[in-house]
Amino acid sequence: MDLRYPIGKYTPNPVITSAEIERWIDQIAELPGYLRQAVSKLDDARLDTAYRPEGWTLRQVVHHLADSHLNSLIRFKLALTEEEPTIKPYDEVAWAQLADYQLFSVDQELDFIALLHARWVVLLRSLAPADFERTYRHPESGVKRLDWTVGLYAWHGRHHLAHITTTMLREGW
Repeated sequence: MDLRYPIGKYTPNPVITSAEIERWIDQIAELPGYLRQAVSKLDDARLDTAYRPEGWTLRQVVHHLADSHLNSLIRFKLALTEEEPTIKPYDEVAWAQLADYQLFSVDQELDFIALLHARWVVLLRSLAPADFERTYRHPESGVKRLDWTVGLYAWHGRHHLAHITTTMLREGW
């Protein structure tokens, strides 16, 4: 198994259907519960275990999910209210080294993720099919459609959840 990509890389179908979008929204809605269930079994020493050599700790993975998905919600709102806005990328590796990733409670972060996803899912489920065709511009990777982005973040949540669960299995926790 590839420890970096335990569920593989994000590879959506060239044509994204409304059924796929609904499935992805369901996955975004379900992630906080699955994440809480997995993390609830981990003490501080286990949270401070890296999921792979040179990789983040499981604690950093949880905090990264919050930061990344918050940025995604903002990108959706920008794309829905502006014409192809250019979004601001961020240095996720540098963010993972900031003090809050070590000092902020994982339990509180899980609460934040649950609320963030609840709000995000309300927005996603309110969108008309044409809204998912709206775009934003990423300075490094170019123009992205919202339908593609829903899939990316559904994958992203499952990807990092798999970092946690495969580490737990590998370590026998």
